[in-house]
Amino acid sequence: MRIRQRYRMRTPSTGREIVVEAEPDQIYLDRETGEELEVVGSLLPLAPTPSELPWTVENLRFCSWCDQLTQKDLNDCPVCGRRMEPLRS
Repeated sequence: MRIRQRYRMRTPSTGREIVVEAEPDQIYLDRETGEELEVVGSLLPLAPTPSELPWTVENLRFCSWCDQLTQKDLNDCPVCGRRMEPLRS
């Protein structure tokens, strides 16, 4: 289970972006320029979550019971709590 929240961060001068599991009130620096990274956004799902996959079209599927979107790496639906059908290959 992931406890820390993932954030998309950007270097202001170069526009380079990275995804970081960050702690609040910490300052993160770019390895190449040494500049302070700015937070662009937080990634879904919000922490704490049993899934390691971000919410993108490639990583989602519909629950066979409640028809809500959930990550492909989960066996149980986080909305209704029921076991989902196996993924088709």
